[in-house]
Amino acid sequence: MAPNETSRLDKPRSSEDLLSPGMVVHLTEDGAPIAGGPDILQMLTAEEFAALAAAGRETTYATDQHLFKQGDPHDGIHFIKSGRVRSYYVSPGGREITLAYWPKGHFVGAPQILGGGEHMWTSIAVEPTVGLWLPGAKLRELINGTPNLANAVIEGLVYKSMCYTALLQIMGTQSKTSRLGHLLLTVASAAENNRAVVRQHFTQEELANMVGSTRQSISSSLDKFENQGLIERNGDRIVITDVNGLRGLCD
Repeated sequence: MAPNETSRLDKPRSSEDLLSPGMVVHLTEDGAPIAGGPDILQMLTAEEFAALAAAGRETTYATDQHLFKQGDPHDGIHFIKSGRVRSYYVSPGGREITLAYWPKGHFVGAPQILGGGEHMWTSIAVEPTVGLWLPGAKLRELINGTPNLANAVIEGLVYKSMCYTALLQIMGTQSKTSRLGHLLLTVASAAENNRAVVRQHFTQEELANMVGSTRQSISSSLDKFENQGLIERNGDRIVITDVNGLRGLCD
């Protein structure tokens, strides 16, 4: 698959980024750190994983390379063995919203995991990624004969539905400024002395795509947070200097 020539968001990260390899990144309302969710591949026995690998095809993706694009025919499911994948939707008017960043152990290609129809959004590697592609028909065969795989896939789908439900709820009930505050709290480290470090350096455009805003609005909100003594910035690096104050602003 050809690299995405137009993406300026999914660039390699610096060595200072502190996100754990299994951490899912998406918008949520409570501002609590996001659990990694089920690692589907770890839920399989060695024999079950061997059968899965034999039925599929290992794939590799460079940074900015698409796994699939919105509107492409749905041809199967992609398990993530290593790396990180960003899923996003583009509206008919060209507005882009990030659905989530998915780490190893998860899969992309929902909701039509058994194939058919068209992809409803795009998934792209944000760092070098190794995947396991499995056609829908093969996945159906394995699920029919492997209850453990069926349970793992169901848990993965449940987790995705929870992520997207949280995204829908906060997009419909919170202001853009509050959504940004929730996102910073979600991806921050555990608070110490009411301070916390945002564990990945996001550009303003990346933040805008995650909260359904514009880069200009993000810039204005960050300035507001900084002027109120809630955060400190050094380039794209953000430290929350008043965790309680930021949480109170979002509530």
